[in-house]
Amino acid sequence: MVDPGSPRTFRAVFLPPGLCFGKPRIRGTRIWGSLLLDLLSAGLSIEEILEEYPQFSRGDVLACVAYGAALSPKP
Repeated sequence: MVDPGSPRTFRAVFLPPGLCFGKPRIRGTRIWGSLLLDLLSAGLSIEEILEEYPQFSRGDVLACVAYGAALSPKP
């Protein structure tokens, strides 16, 4: 289970000032975290994403999901 309150949860997501328009990206890449969220929302499984982007880990994908969830409005 991913704990969105844990600092380790977001270790894969990096906010680079001056890079990628300041959008959150996956650490060590110039790929925006939103790309992974878009792929998931389009119906790709985590396994399919990892096949297409072998440089990512399952933890990277889950960190992007947790990061997106943490930014979404709460009721």
